[in-house]
Amino acid sequence: MQKRKEWILNILGILFVLIFLFPVYWMIITAFKSQSEIFQSTPTFWPKDFQFTSFIDIFKDNVGQYFLNSFMIAGLATILVLVLAVPSAYGLARFKVKGKNPMILLFLVTQMLPATVILTPLFIVFNNLSLLNTYWGPVLTCATLGVPFSVLILRTFFLGIPKELEEAASIDGCGRFRTFIRVIVPISYPSIVVCAAISFFFSWGDLIFSMTFNRNQDLWPLTAGIYNAIGRYGIEWNDLMAFATVSVLPVIVIFVILQKQLVKGLVSGSIK
Repeated sequence: MQKRKEWILNILGILFVLIFLFPVYWMIITAFKSQSEIFQSTPTFWPKDFQFTSFIDIFKDNVGQYFLNSFMIAGLATILVLVLAVPSAYGLARFKVKGKNPMILLFLVTQMLPATVILTPLFIVFNNLSLLNTYWGPVLTCATLGVPFSVLILRTFFLGIPKELEEAASIDGCGRFRTFIRVIVPISYPSIVVCAAISFFFSWGDLIFSMTFNRNQDLWPLTAGIYNAIGRYGIEWNDLMAFATVSVLPVIVIFVILQKQLVKGLVSGSIK
């Protein structure tokens, strides 16, 4: 009976995975199809004749610059989130801070705000600081939204770390900062990786902030490039799917490389 239940759960799990992965598969194979094959009455689940002209076309269309812009925005935003969120979460978990509970509640409230609510105020601020048409506009905005989430995740993890570890490090001569760097951060590595990955993926998928704060298309990320390509390519879906395939490749690669750390961080965070 137990084995039968496991078989049923495994089959259901495989079906759910196939359902969620099918759009990605369809996107990739469409990028290798010709226009005539895409619009034929009977859809094909495998290209009859692989063609690479779509990828050649998009790489002629400044896709390298879009890639660089996406990496700059996502990378800088992720670094900024970790630099601010890790020590902040540790402080909220270990020290008695006046107004700590309202502060945590404020972090929760910020997660409920839609992006459009903060666009106008941030546009005015960035305009006054001369940060429009630079990388820093979308970088600071993505980091602003990423820090509260990371603080909430990491604080929960830090609360589960025994204080005896810090006391033992203190006896060995480590100060508070050295204990944090040498003991707490290595222990928290899986959860930090989770926060870094989520921040990177969120920043990588940014569209509205980059298009609002940067009117210079040379600073647009891949997502804005895809949006811009829709108007020019029209119904040339193979070119659009090639653009989309190229944009998701880094996310897939990062997830494959860090999957063990991501799973470990998510599981350890849930247990603690």
